Amino acid sequence: MARVGVAGMKPEAVIFDIGNVLIEWQPERFYDREIGEARRRAMFEAVDLHEMNNRVDRGEHFTRTIYAVAEATPEWRDEIRMWHDRWIELATPVIARSVRLMQALQGKGVPVFSLTNFGIESYDYAATHYPFLREFDRDFISGHMGVIKPDARIYEMVEAGCGVPPERLIFTDDRAENIAAAAARGWRTHLFEGPEGWAARLVAEGLLSEEEAA
Repeated sequence: MARVGVAGMKPEAVIFDIGNVLIEWQPERFYDREIGEARRRAMFEAVDLHEMNNRVDRGEHFTRTIYAVAEATPEWRDEIRMWHDRWIELATPVIARSVRLMQALQGKGVPVFSLTNFGIESYDYAATHYPFLREFDRDFISGHMGVIKPDARIYEMVEAGCGVPPERLIFTDDRAENIAAAAARGWRTHLFEGPEGWAARLVAEGLLSEEEAA
């Protein structure tokens, strides 16, 4: 799932996904805790909550979209509203070592960008809890872009926006389909399965020392 760049040529910029790379995003875990696994499974079978979230990530309004789905599904109204009203509890905790890697790269003058499927209002809300979300050198947030990964258009927009050649970008994401779409455009990629592997990849690319990646 990883694509390694040209030997001896460091990437010019590093791109981080956010959900499950910098912040855990596990809605099912939240609902299992709140309503029990059996009810959670029934609700997720009855309502396509991930597609509801995709609509927000494409730029639809966070509150209006979720509340409309809740009102259209009265048997699950209160539970669906939790997706909005208790949203920060779905997007927690921070993956602390990943944040340290981001900051270590920036401390060495390496540009760090985000590329995330995230809504406009939900991102602004998240940033009040997680200030590092305002620290990227460039933000590529799907809600503002009107398209979500793994659509090829979003990667084209990143390339145009940052001006870095695809082969000089390195991107980590927790979803294989998002990585594959980037690799198809010539990006260097790393399937995120934990910060340890990502740290090792950044060392292997010559971007950080072992000590800096610790």
